[in-house]
Amino acid sequence: MKNLFILSLSILFLASCKPEVKKEEGLSLLKISENGRYFETEDGKPFFWLGDTGWLMFTKLNRAETEKYLETRKNQGYNVIQAMVLHGLGAVNVFGDSALVNNSVATPNVTEGNDFNDSVQYDYWDNMDYAIDLAAEKGLYMALVPVWGNNVKGGGVSREEAAVYGKWIAGRYKDRKNIIWLNGGDVMGSDSIATWNILGNALSDNDPNHLITFHPRGRMQSNDWFLDQSWMDFNMIQSGHRRYDQDDTERAYGQDNWRYIVEDWDLTPIRPTIDGEPSYEGIPQGLHDTLQPFWNDADMRRYAYWSVFAGAFGYTYGSNAVMQFYQPGDKAAAYGAKEYWTEAINDPGARQMQYLKELMLSRPYFERVPDQSLITGENGEKYDFLIATRGNNYAFIYTYNGRDIPVQMGKIAGAKVKASWFDPRNGQYSEIGEFENTGVQSFDPPGDAGDGHDYVLVLDTVK
Repeated sequence: MKNLFILSLSILFLASCKPEVKKEEGLSLLKISENGRYFETEDGKPFFWLGDTGWLMFTKLNRAETEKYLETRKNQGYNVIQAMVLHGLGAVNVFGDSALVNNSVATPNVTEGNDFNDSVQYDYWDNMDYAIDLAAEKGLYMALVPVWGNNVKGGGVSREEAAVYGKWIAGRYKDRKNIIWLNGGDVMGSDSIATWNILGNALSDNDPNHLITFHPRGRMQSNDWFLDQSWMDFNMIQSGHRRYDQDDTERAYGQDNWRYIVEDWDLTPIRPTIDGEPSYEGIPQGLHDTLQPFWNDADMRRYAYWSVFAGAFGYTYGSNAVMQFYQPGDKAAAYGAKEYWTEAINDPGARQMQYLKELMLSRPYFERVPDQSLITGENGEKYDFLIATRGNNYAFIYTYNGRDIPVQMGKIAGAKVKASWFDPRNGQYSEIGEFENTGVQSFDPPGDAGDGHDYVLVLDTVK
């Protein structure tokens, strides 16, 4: 255990090293909607989280690369970037600056001043400030993992250190509007539950204006450990990244990420929920087994529409090459990445996610609920599964493989409805026609059926 006197001194020193906060134009603090299901801005406008996992951006990217990454994602419709503050306790950025003194989170390596042209002044945290402020200028929120889970699980962070670090980092960023906190980091909360609660409470107590969740291990959800914790504002699942040879008996949901969302929806207290890390585009389906097929853009769309239609308030996309920022000069790519990040950033799935956000914000947002009663008869299993969501005057039903959609009419208002197909590959609508809003009506999607031939059936009340 570290000497508590030394830890106290570190708090006093670090408190004197707060950076100047830049003015953030056009950004709003985020809060939970009145019904407890969604995010909204301070002035009550709906906020649909469209996230990207830029996990290693603070250590792998220089300033020009940071600009390229953030600008590209902004132009593709993303509004949240998930990033690790500390991937490891020995974290060093591209400029050679260490994040910590003696690998202790209680002693961040902070120097006076932040002049980029002075290598002594410009430290790890100044560079992180630059990236966060640049994201704010582009209208992007930063969902920050203070310290990646394996560092805590391995005993590298004591409870005392977690308390000091949580207070310090919360104080450093509490006045920036574009911050969201992701406690944890790909780990089971039960591995170090006392430490995670200490860190969560330190963030909440010292930064009450920013939302907090726990980023869990694959095929698990934050509610597995922190359902009753007051510091957790919203729920997060990680539906992806379990190897084929891993024991899935704890939760046999497999690829059906919608099942986690349904489970969260029914829990109390009511909180918004999201799939914060499904499987990535361009990563092997067996994770480490590069002989397995790689997930593609159709898989990304399936995960996205399944989870959001099941009730999630947004969705986080991921690219294998981008999350690790694989680039020339790297010794090897993790998980069999086949492209450099500068190429993968424009992969099909990355460009298609914006259409989901546009669809969800095109109709009244806060009244939306999942509603499987729109689908008649027995629903299909796995890729045959149909999923539905609706508001008072509209309904969306998603099919991944273009199968017929039998609809129980009369679930939305009006004597008649207008039906359209929405193409998740390009965001385009094609009109089907008007129908009586009663009885059962079957709709056959365009083209031939087959995995990845996905469409959204859109029903709107005729007024």
